[in-house]
Formats: sequence, C-alpha cells, structure tokens
Amino acid sequence: MAGHSHAKNVARRKEAQGKKKANLFGKVAREITVAAKSGTPDPAMNPRLRLAIAKAKEVNMPNDRIKRAIEQGTPGAADGKDYQEARYEGYGPGGVAVIIEALTDNKTRTVGDVRLAFTKFGGALGETGSVGFMFEHVGEIVIPAAKATADSIFEAAVEAGAQNVESDDAYHAVYTEIADFAAVREKMEAAYGTPEKSGLIWKPLNLNPLSDFDAAEKLMKLIDYLDENDDVQQVFTNMDLPEEIASRLEAA
Repeated sequence: MAGHSHAKNVARRKEAQGKKKANLFGKVAREITVAAKSGTPDPAMNPRLRLAIAKAKEVNMPNDRIKRAIEQGTPGAADGKDYQEARYEGYGPGGVAVIIEALTDNKTRTVGDVRLAFTKFGGALGETGSVGFMFEHVGEIVIPAAKATADSIFEAAVEAGAQNVESDDAYHAVYTEIADFAAVREKMEAAYGTPEKSGLIWKPLNLNPLSDFDAAEKLMKLIDYLDENDDVQQVFTNMDLPEEIASRLEAA
C-alpha cells in the first residue's frame, strides 16, 4: 500500500499480514527454498538465501521451519517442487496500478487465479509491462523512528550506499539500488538492529489518489484475496490512501 507516507503504510500493511502468520510463513519458506535451489544451501555463500533467511527472522519464523525450507531446496529433496518466478500486472478499482510477484510450480493455475481475482473485484489483468513503468524496482529497509533521528539515519544510509531515505514520525524507509540492497541492509542492521521490514519492492513513481471509499474497499479486498493465494509472494500498488479512508477501512 502506498500513501502520504510510504513507510507508514508499509508498516500498516505488515501488521495486516501478521494476522495471517501461517500463510506468511509459507510464502517466506517458499522464497527460502527457491533461494537455496538457485545457488548453494550455505547462506554465507548465497546472498539471496541470506536475505530470505533474514526476512524469515523478521517475521519470527521458527529455526526448524527455516531449516526444512532450506532442505527442500537441496538437490534430491524428496518432495521438492520446481518453483518459477512470475510477475503479473493490471489495474484495480479506481484505476490503481497493481503488480503481483509470485513463485509457482504451475503458471497456468496461478495466472488463472490472478485473473479471477481482478475480475471478481472490478479490476483488469494486463500484459507484463502494462503498469510496470509506473514503478521503480528498489531495495527497501524500514526502521522504526525511535531507533534514530532522521538526520543520523540519512547519514548512515548514504555512507552505506543507499539511494535515498524517507522519514516520518513513525518510520524511516531506506531505499537502495537492487545490486546494493544486501550490503546496505547488512550495514543498517549492524547499526540499528533487525529492520521492521526489508526486501525488494516495486515503489510507485507517482501516487494515485483514491478518495472513493467503495473503490478503496474493493481494492483492499482484491489485495487480501491475492495475499491469501499461496503462489502470490507480494502485492504492490500506487494507491494514495487518505487517512480518513484508511481509518474507515480499518474500522469496517
């Protein structure tokens, strides 16, 4: 979710996802498995796996679950599946741009599920690239504002190799180039502890104001529906949600 404060809305989204922890664990475990399979099962030698494990720790995934996910990505795993990365793009209610990242062992099934979701909630699935130009693919590290001042976070982030920092009264969001994300994250974690949230995201270049409550409600239902799909890893939008609409949605 994007809004007046990207970091604040990211945190709100994280809280909503936390209510579905079992589903979230499954998604993170799948990323760990794919990361282990794409390189080596040793996180010290596999940056993608190291980041996937860091994400697992952010959501408090048990160590034995992490270990099982790594084992599923090793050659010869008994029930290992061949997951492929997929990205889907479209427009949701109110003309909001939506990007969905997925890991799937059956692309035909997944694209059918995603198309059904858009149709069900008044959106339209487009071709790859149909909305991607409205976003930039970057690394994001979200740190609670209580950990440091905006100035000190900015100085530390720039020194670590980050592109930019956006701060508000609740969070600092540090943004990086994709290639620099792992190194910057490790330096920021060493200085400020485990981030509130971190990962590679599609950050909107411009926000789409959504002041119609019905459209906002349908869009949130679309996002929730997609989140519940095991194949869907992350959902990004360019929605700008006014606080009054956000408060009504949270109270509904």
